[in-house]
Amino acid sequence: MELKIYWTNFAKNELRKIYKYFKENASLKIAKNEIQKIRIATHRLKKHPEIGQLEKLLADRKQKFRYLIHQRYKIIYWINLDQNQIEIFDVFDTKQNPKEIKRS
Repeated sequence: MELKIYWTNFAKNELRKIYKYFKENASLKIAKNEIQKIRIATHRLKKHPEIGQLEKLLADRKQKFRYLIHQRYKIIYWINLDQNQIEIFDVFDTKQNPKEIKRS
């Protein structure tokens, strides 16, 4: 059975920040394309939810967080089988200090 993709408010907010950055520093077209590419990258999780590696920096959390890499971003998610969905928890810019991943 194919799982649904659910974006948390925190993850949506991170996407907005990425969009704003590219819009201000590149162009509207690039901003839209980057966001679309990030969203498309998550689609493969519907059928293959465990393709992402476990996120060691979030191992202390209740959920087992995994991540996909898309360009310079870690798309952090967990598999919520009770709700039959993949929950996108964060889109983390890997140019940041890795310890910042615990900010959410």
